[in-house]
Amino acid sequence: MTLIVKLRNMAQDISPIIKPDALIALKDKSELVIIDASNGNGAKENYSAEHLDGALYVDLNSQLANIKADVSIGGRHPLPRLEQFSETLTSLGITPTSHVVVYDDKNGSNAAARFWWMLKSVGHQKVQVLDGGFQAAIKAGFPSSSKIEISLKTEPYKIENWLLPLADIEEIDKVAQDTDFLIVDVRDEERYNGENEPIDLVAGHIPGAINIPFTTNLDSNGFFLSPEELKNNYLKEFGDRAAENVIVHCGSGVTACHTLLALAYAGLEIPKLYVGSWSEWSRNNRLIATTKKE
Repeated sequence: MTLIVKLRNMAQDISPIIKPDALIALKDKSELVIIDASNGNGAKENYSAEHLDGALYVDLNSQLANIKADVSIGGRHPLPRLEQFSETLTSLGITPTSHVVVYDDKNGSNAAARFWWMLKSVGHQKVQVLDGGFQAAIKAGFPSSSKIEISLKTEPYKIENWLLPLADIEEIDKVAQDTDFLIVDVRDEERYNGENEPIDLVAGHIPGAINIPFTTNLDSNGFFLSPEELKNNYLKEFGDRAAENVIVHCGSGVTACHTLLALAYAGLEIPKLYVGSWSEWSRNNRLIATTKKE
C-alpha cells in the first residue's frame, strides 16, 4: 500500500484548501465559521485592528496547545487535552456541522494548518485552510473589519480521541535510521543543517531525517502548488513507503501541519505527526546530526 491511498477512515468531502474567491461565495452561509489563527508577536493586536469580516480569533499558545514549563516533555507546543480543545471549539461556536475556514498571516504556516489538522483529527469534516491567507482574501475583495466578533452559542462539541496518526519520541528512537521508515523535517534548510537555530537550544536534526522545507509546498506567489505537483514532488521522496512509515516534524509540531495539509491537498494519505518535534528531541540527550556544506 502506498501513499496514493486516499485519507483512510477520514472522509474528504471538500478540498483541504479553499481559494479566496470561493470563500467570498460562501460568506453569507449560516454554517460558515471563519477563524483567524495568526500567532506571534502582535498577532492578537493585528487581529483586533483588522481581520476578515466575521472571523473569530484562536490563540495557538493557549487554545491549540497545552504548554508545559518543561519543554523537554512534549516540546514547545504539545497538543491540548481533548477536554480543552472541546471547550475551545464550543467557545468559537463550532458544531460538528460547521463549515470552518481557517486563515493566518503566513499562509497556514503559523497555526491555520495546525488548527485544520486538529479539527480533522477529532473527526470534523468540513474544514479548509484559506490559500494565500489574510492578504490574498483582502486582495480578492473579502471585506475586513475591526469590530468585536461574537461567536454563536452552541452545545458542547463532544470529542473522543485524536484520530489522525501520531508518533512520539520513543518511536522516533526506534525508526529514525531504519530505511523502511522516513522522518521528514520541514524546517528551513539552515536549521536542519545546524547552521542556525533561532528558537531552540541546539542546532541540527534528527539522525536519518531528510529535509523537505514546508516552503516548497508553495509557489513564488505564496499559494499552494497544484495537487498534481505536490503529489509528484512528495512521491519522489517517499517512494513506495506506506503512510504509517512516514513521520513529519518541525520545531514544535505546528509548521509540520503545513506539510500534512499539502499532502492531504495532493490526495495522499496523511502520515504521522511528531508533535514534540525538534524542540523535544533536542532537549532529551538524543543524538544530533548536522550537515556541513562543502
